Formats: sequence, structure tokens, C-alpha cells
Amino acid sequence: MIEQSTSVIPRRLVAVVQSRMEDEPVILLEGPRSVGKSTLLRGLADAHGVGVLDLDDPATQEAVSIDPATFMGEPAPVCVDEYQKAPLVLDAIKAELNRDGRPGRFLLTGSTRHDALPAAAQALTGRLHRIAIYPLSQGEITGMSEDLIDDLFKDPTNTVAAPVSTTSRDDYIQRIVQGGFPPALARRSPAARNRWFDDYIRLTLERDVHELARIQQAAVLPRLLSRLAGQTAQILNITRAANDVGLDDRTADGYTRLLERVFLIQRLPAWDKTLTSRTAASPKLHVIDSGVAARLLRLTPEKLARRDPTSMTEFGHLLETFVVGELQRQASWLDGITGLGHWRTRDEDEVDLIIERDDGAVIAFEVKASGRVPGEHLRPLRKLRDVIGDAFCAGVAFYLGERSYTYDDRIHVMPVDRLWS
Repeated sequence: MIEQSTSVIPRRLVAVVQSRMEDEPVILLEGPRSVGKSTLLRGLADAHGVGVLDLDDPATQEAVSIDPATFMGEPAPVCVDEYQKAPLVLDAIKAELNRDGRPGRFLLTGSTRHDALPAAAQALTGRLHRIAIYPLSQGEITGMSEDLIDDLFKDPTNTVAAPVSTTSRDDYIQRIVQGGFPPALARRSPAARNRWFDDYIRLTLERDVHELARIQQAAVLPRLLSRLAGQTAQILNITRAANDVGLDDRTADGYTRLLERVFLIQRLPAWDKTLTSRTAASPKLHVIDSGVAARLLRLTPEKLARRDPTSMTEFGHLLETFVVGELQRQASWLDGITGLGHWRTRDEDEVDLIIERDDGAVIAFEVKASGRVPGEHLRPLRKLRDVIGDAFCAGVAFYLGERSYTYDDRIHVMPVDRLWS
């Protein structure tokens, strides 16, 4: 559960974590700061009648660092918040598991990617199960149950049928700029929300990034992050960002990876299962939250509502990041998802997001920032369908129109709000 203002919002991941605790000895909930990891952990700890070791608290951190074995020997599940503040706990956990490796022994949270900590990455190999915690989904915010991905894999034809959408372009813009961070959503005004975003970005750069590495050119990080935000929903171009801020490519790439490790941005890898030389291999970049992206780019609802070419292009990129984020959240609740990626050919056919299941089944998504989808705009989805054949379950083009419909064999068009309505 997450406390937002005076309300409590159930998280879909609670049931996922509880289920996996029946099989896994150590579960790590990792994701951005302020996304609700600590609240979720406290709720799970309360349900099991145990406390939480908060390593963000200096006194607790010091005590655990001095004698991690004693603290890790507490009754299960041992719950540790921000474990990366005292990575020695992982060695103590390993020793405990050597004595008793039953499922459900440890629950950890971390605001730094686990593989960013070299010693930590090896301590619990084969025993640690990572679960990504993202900002709130639109369904969690509005109290709707979201199962679009699961439904498309199971029965795409019946999934298309849906009520007429009543969400306006302005409504979508408001959802995009608000994002899904609980503290931002709880702010009473756009100005207060923007202050929160500014503080969040500044503190993450000043504290979390510097805990990972010594940055020789720390002053350039905010500018680099802003330039990378300008590439959200686009092919990552390190050289361009480096030139914009006066860095060499190697340094800029290293700093970009640090920004990924603290969950400010993420790379969406190229999906290349088509095994064709015409498939491009470069990753796409997405800011982790559309609200953070909008604030970094100083894109207000008023700017995004304009109909000039620049504003419409910026809105299209933010809409894609918003949709990819919503689908990523839904995928994180499901078992059997192999991975997510994007597909792009050297002929400039592009599919914004592909989700693949363990059995090879694929669903694909395109995002269109318009009220209609001409047939020629569906060509990339049709081409991908024809290339991979029966493994292609469904292709969906999201748009700002009102109705869902099937355009062609396994090719569908849906309003964006079909993600949560």
C-alpha cells in the first residue's frame, strides 16, 4: 500500500511479492526513490509481524554495518530498506542462507540497481530475486484493474471490444505531466508538484549518483540529464548529448550509465529475434517517468496543448514514454515475460514496444499522438507480423481517438486509455 495524501492506494505488486516469497529466499524490490518501495516493505513487514531495518537512518546504518550477522539472524522475513547503504548485509545474508535457505527469509529494497554494486552483484548469485518497482500506474491511481497485456496474450480478439473513450487530449496531457510518483501526485498545485520534481532530481544527482562513483565533472550532470531527457522515446545518441554539454563520448556514456543505475533514465534495447540484417541494434531512451521528463524539459500543459510543430513533436515523444511506462508496469506484474524491446529496421520501419513471453509469443505496440490512424501508419506492425508469423499474437496502435477496432489480421487500434479503462 502507498499513502498518498489522506488516501491509500493498493499496489498490484503486493500480491506478486507475497506469492514469490513462497519460492524465493531473498527478494529485492528495486526502483527509483520516492516510488513507494519503503511503504510497500512496511506493509509486508506489518503483515508478517516484523520490523524494518531502515538503512537510510544513520544510526541504524552504523549499527547494522558493525554487526550485520546479528541483524540478519532475526526472525523471517528480515526486512531491510535501502540495503545498498550497508552492502555488507549481503555477506551476512549469504551466511544465513548457508544454514537455512528456506523461502521468504529476506525482503530488501534498493534505490540503486543491484548490478551497479560489483561486490553485491556476486554475493547472492542464484539466491536473489529482483522485482522492479515503478511509479504508480494509471489504474492504481484511478482504482481500475489493468490486465491489457495478459488479455492480449490470451484472447486478443475479444480484448478489442471496449466502451467508447471519453478521455480528451487535455486529459492525457494532465496525466503525462503528473506522472506516477506518489509525492508528486499528492501536491496540491502544479507549482508545488514542480518543486517536488526539482528537489527529487537534485537530491538524486547529489546523493545517490555520488554514492556510486566519484564524479570529476559533477556540475555537468544536470545538463547531461536534461539533454538526455530531450531524447526520450528516441534512439539514444550519446555523441549528440556529449557535444551539447562539452564531454567526450566515453565520459558521457559512463555518466549516462550512472543515471540509469539510479533509475532516472532507462534504455529500451533493440529486439532482434527476427534475425535479419535489416534490423537496427541501437537502444531507445526513456525517462523513467513522464512527469519527470516533462519537468526536465520544462514542458507545461499549456506548451503541450499548442498545435505548432515543435509542441506536437514534444507531446508525441512524451506520450510514447508515458505509454511505454504504463505497459512496463503491467508487464512487471506478470510471470513468463522474457523481455521488452523496440524494433527498428534500416528501412525506418519502427515498432515502439515489443513484449515477448517465454514461449516466444509476441505482442507489439505503436503510439500515435493523433485522433486517427491511417492504414499506412500500421505498416510496421503488419511487417513485423509477416516476419515472425504465428508467434505474433497481436499488434496494437494506441491513438487519441474514441473507438477500438480491428484493422487487419491481428492488427488493432485502441484509445490510449484502453490501458487502464
